[in-house]
Amino acid sequence: MAGVSKAWPPDYTEAFAQRQKRFFALRKNPDGAKEFYRTRPHEFIDHWATTYDPRNASGALPAKLPFIMFPRQHQFVDFLLECVKAEENGLVEKARDMGATWVCCAFSVWLWLFWPGAAVGWGSRKEQLVDRIGDADSIFEKMRIIVRGLPRQFWPAGFRPDDHMTYMRLINPENDASITGEAGDNIGRGGRKLIYFKDESAHYERPEKIEAALADNTRVQIDISSVNGLGNVFHRRREAGVEWVSGPVTNGKTNVFVFDWRDHPAKDLAWYETRRKKAQADGLLHVFAQEVDRNYAAAVENVIIPSEWVKAAIDAHKRLGFDDAGGWCAGLDVADGGGDRNALALRKGVILKVTQEWGERDTGVTARRAVAACKELVPIALQYDCIGVGAGVKAETNRLMDEGLMPRSLHLVPWNAGAAVLRPDQRVEPGDPDTPINKDFYSNLKAQAWWQLRRRFERTWRAINEPGFTWKVDDLISLPSDLPQLRQIEKELSQATASQGARLRLVVDKTPEGTKSPNIADAIVMAFWPLPRPGAGLMDLYGDAAA
Repeated sequence: MAGVSKAWPPDYTEAFAQRQKRFFALRKNPDGAKEFYRTRPHEFIDHWATTYDPRNASGALPAKLPFIMFPRQHQFVDFLLECVKAEENGLVEKARDMGATWVCCAFSVWLWLFWPGAAVGWGSRKEQLVDRIGDADSIFEKMRIIVRGLPRQFWPAGFRPDDHMTYMRLINPENDASITGEAGDNIGRGGRKLIYFKDESAHYERPEKIEAALADNTRVQIDISSVNGLGNVFHRRREAGVEWVSGPVTNGKTNVFVFDWRDHPAKDLAWYETRRKKAQADGLLHVFAQEVDRNYAAAVENVIIPSEWVKAAIDAHKRLGFDDAGGWCAGLDVADGGGDRNALALRKGVILKVTQEWGERDTGVTARRAVAACKELVPIALQYDCIGVGAGVKAETNRLMDEGLMPRSLHLVPWNAGAAVLRPDQRVEPGDPDTPINKDFYSNLKAQAWWQLRRRFERTWRAINEPGFTWKVDDLISLPSDLPQLRQIEKELSQATASQGARLRLVVDKTPEGTKSPNIADAIVMAFWPLPRPGAGLMDLYGDAAA
């Protein structure tokens, strides 16, 4: 894609030189340049927009710099444009300091210049966050910086900054486009808009009131925010939405764009660890988890698998130097109707290899899809959710067997979350007589399986972070960084919470208030806690972990 900066930081000296060359070309043919940028927001922002960072004032770089987007920011522009064209809502879940608001401001200015009659709305929880003259932390001052930094050939005919770029208001006198701002409970009261940006929308005091006001005023609502706990409107909308990857957005759904800290080319693991340790020393680890890790449950007590353990397991096989030796095992979580989805997880040894999620109410179709995914990996055990609608999987696989269509050495193993625990009379910590026995500690198989997965993540975290810790590969877990659904996997694995039931045994709540069923995580739980199929053990396939 033109203009994408592959190196970081960009060569700003070269960027200034290129802008000077473009400026001379612009003066020769301003109408041609305008026509070129009319359909090219990426190039317009990279070629002409300005950004401001006061942190540069003490260093070698000036505070005002050419706005050169990194690749994920370019994808974000695509996302915004697709939302506008399809008239669908978007939600931006972001880590701190990813430039999301600056991109939206630059995109707003592009609409203001090149889309006749476009009405763009902006809102935030406090008025001074929307506009404060001279304060670049405010949204409208960001847009004023961008407009003032443009060559005058781009300014609309008749445009006078003192008249048309005032407090919470930018007017284009040439094409009647506008950008206006609102704050707090007044968001959505200012009339109809082509697109409305809600900055830091997870932090509004009365979000339902704002939703009611915006509902009839815009078809394109873009919520931009760091996360702020479970159950609020932003979190519920994110849970109900679909994560956008590329191309057209999904109709009838809130489309979700994720800005992870890893998307920033200037941020690596060393950056992450330095800031995490500082947050820990300051007693602000929960704030770090929300604003950097995007962990909605950071302030939720009794999370079974902490997000930091999940992150430690990303590419653990590379960091610890082990491979995928061992057999294949799969877990299939069957959708129970409504908006629920089916999920399949495949692992080899202790490395998660594949995850899939799909919507399909016909369990016969689901069974055939799972079998097709496993048939080339035999011998393999396919653990499937056998309760309720999951019984249809068994019916369909029986038909495949009767017709000779079931792959040999593909073993179907029913997995009942409410069943009794495995090895009920063994200790929770084998060999430690001070720990309770399994049947006294876990309420059911689901609780045991989630807790055992927790122990895998904990051991993996310790293997990476504690030099003296001794470990066996069979006790660990690794999540490859190239898994397409890695972000969703991270979120779902750290969603479930634990408590004690009426009989003082461990109970798992997979869906705390405001969350939806973690289907992929459920499939992973099954894949990593395989049940022995009747008449056969799994030691030969899965080693100690399946004993």
